[in-house]
Amino acid sequence: MDMMMLVQGAACCTNQWLAAVLLSVCCLLPSCMPGGHSMDYPRPADSNLVVVRQGETAMLRCFLEEGASKGAWLNRSSIIFAGNDKWSVDPRVSIATANKKEYSLRIQKVDISDDGPYTCSVQTEHSPRTMQVHLTVQVSPKIYDISSNIVVNEGTNVSLTCLATGKPEPLISWRHISPSAKPFGSGQYLDIYGITRDQAGDYECLAENTVPYLDVRKVNVIVNFAPTILEITPSGVSLGKTGLIRCETAAVPSPSFEWYKGEKKLTNGQKGILIKNYSTRSILHVSNVTEEHFGNYTCVAVNKLGTSNASLPVNQIFEPSTSSPVTSSAPSTAQYGITGRAEIIFSCWYLVLTLSSFTSIIYLKNIIIQ
Repeated sequence: MDMMMLVQGAACCTNQWLAAVLLSVCCLLPSCMPGGHSMDYPRPADSNLVVVRQGETAMLRCFLEEGASKGAWLNRSSIIFAGNDKWSVDPRVSIATANKKEYSLRIQKVDISDDGPYTCSVQTEHSPRTMQVHLTVQVSPKIYDISSNIVVNEGTNVSLTCLATGKPEPLISWRHISPSAKPFGSGQYLDIYGITRDQAGDYECLAENTVPYLDVRKVNVIVNFAPTILEITPSGVSLGKTGLIRCETAAVPSPSFEWYKGEKKLTNGQKGILIKNYSTRSILHVSNVTEEHFGNYTCVAVNKLGTSNASLPVNQIFEPSTSSPVTSSAPSTAQYGITGRAEIIFSCWYLVLTLSSFTSIIYLKNIIIQ
């Protein structure tokens, strides 16, 4: 009987302590207040602020005073631990340190749902004492919505959207991926008024905050524009040879091509004509060029936004003959005829005369000296 009374007394004391803890904590928690009332948590001092990144381990420290006997941890209105008894079913939560000086809580692999106020309540000799710790979970940016790739016509207005989450709130910036492009200002929305063909391409959205992991997504913008013929040039258009006329264009989408000689439309297989079309280029091949192939040629480029054409007169090209009488500046053997031999004999005679004169001068000098 005495043993039963001791057990009941201990249970009574434990229940009283737990009731006292809950009562003291309820004074701070909005969920314990009457309906229709709310209470904002004041931002704790830096010493009670714990900042961790998503996925890391958080340590919430609670230091005990002399005479403290038991402690409890609560998250808002939910009891996590009461003494060494775990009330939470979350396997990530555990008591890190439990002794006479410290009663600290460990949360592994923290997530954004763990963000918020935590209360450490300690039973002292006189009354429960509570301390708040605010856990802030930093989350790296994540772009969750971005504009789809689009096709627009030159001159229209374009609006791109990029939305991201993260904590702290991420900063969003835009960049046009091209060698000469400059970064745009920051913001979730990018507006381009009267877009030009030079502004086509990939646009990069970058979301970043203080967490050292950023998120990058891209949007491709295709700008349609009417054809422009950049160049039309002939090559090797000579009698009996194969001639080429090349027509270079710029256009989106790629144009279709037509060729005309004068007013007549040219087709493949027509008198040695072969037309090869590429995305922005057309090449007219003329095999075994004859007199009737010379004349005025016109290249026409067409897409759904417009038409462009350019003409070129193709005339016979006279190439220099390889049998030209003046082919080299080197002297021929014919130059060394009679006249050449006379010049050689004269040069030899002049050399002998000069040497003889030099020898005579030396001889006279020797006589005078003697």
